[in-house]
Amino acid sequence: MDLKGKVALVTGGASGHGREYCKELFKQGCKIAVCDINVEAGDDLLQQLSKNVKDRVIFIPCDVTDYMQFEEAFQTTISRLGGVDIVINNASVMNDRLWELEVDVNLNGVIRGLLLAFRFMGKDRGGPGGIVVNAGSSCCRNPLVSLPVYTATKHAVAALTRCYGDLYHVNLTGIKVISICPTPTETEMGGDPRKRILSGEYEQAWLSDTSNSAPVKPERLGKILTELIQNAKSGSSWLVCNDHPPKELP
Repeated sequence: MDLKGKVALVTGGASGHGREYCKELFKQGCKIAVCDINVEAGDDLLQQLSKNVKDRVIFIPCDVTDYMQFEEAFQTTISRLGGVDIVINNASVMNDRLWELEVDVNLNGVIRGLLLAFRFMGKDRGGPGGIVVNAGSSCCRNPLVSLPVYTATKHAVAALTRCYGDLYHVNLTGIKVISICPTPTETEMGGDPRKRILSGEYEQAWLSDTSNSAPVKPERLGKILTELIQNAKSGSSWLVCNDHPPKELP
């Protein structure tokens, strides 16, 4: 896929991994719809990206747990940027204390994004086709014992990616589906772990889980995303950690 001129809708796009995805896709010539619940961070990124090219990036307040709001983000992107070619289902929560929200964002939010992508982009619905990239995690290879619910949501995303990325669905919709599975961000790994683990008894497990984990350099992550969009086979999930090349997960 030639990225120049393509329209990318990125959830959780105002900070963390999503911010890097938006910056790199913009750099590659994409039009960007930054979708996030954090209005302040979204406006900040909008200002940064639109300094010289104002008609290639928009910010849309969007809560992926709200189907109607998510649907409206697609409609706004299509009306203002001319369509949707790439959907990055990036919004994610890493906090087992908020496990119901965690499941609703990490899994249900991805499902909503996929179904909306099929509706607005699917060739069987008169759309152009395209690609959906789901937010996985390195815990798909190395489960986080201290965060069982978070780990479960990311394993579910990998399974969902494998199913909807199957050629059966690709031939039907013209939409390729892949998953990118990076190590957690510094923000996710920092701070008091007791605020995100279900029990204080899990603290030792958290220390064990994170002792050998280093966040991917932000500028590298965006480049890897664009490479995967262009080259990864549908249904595949890709581990991204440290300075190693991305590795397909079995």
